[in-house]
Amino acid sequence: MARPSQYTEQFRKDAVALVRSSDSPLRQIARELGVNHETLRGWVRAAERAEAGGRAAEPELTLTEREELRKLRARVRELETEKDILRKAAQYFAREMGQ
Repeated sequence: MARPSQYTEQFRKDAVALVRSSDSPLRQIARELGVNHETLRGWVRAAERAEAGGRAAEPELTLTEREELRKLRARVRELETEKDILRKAAQYFAREMGQ
């Protein structure tokens, strides 16, 4: 279980905004804020992912699509099992014919 952050959400947002608007290196900004530079880098990356996710998020599957996906996966498993049985049978008969 993750421990709660010692930094508020607003502090993180402000820190990310400062990194984006400043010409200073991320390490320097982190030092000035009293935050580990990797922590700050993680906040910036999380903000970028959140923004990218909002723009290009794929829609959730509908109930019908989920059911179809479940059936298709079951059919694939069945066909793979059949293929394995046929491959083993072919190997068996090839050995028998070769003796």
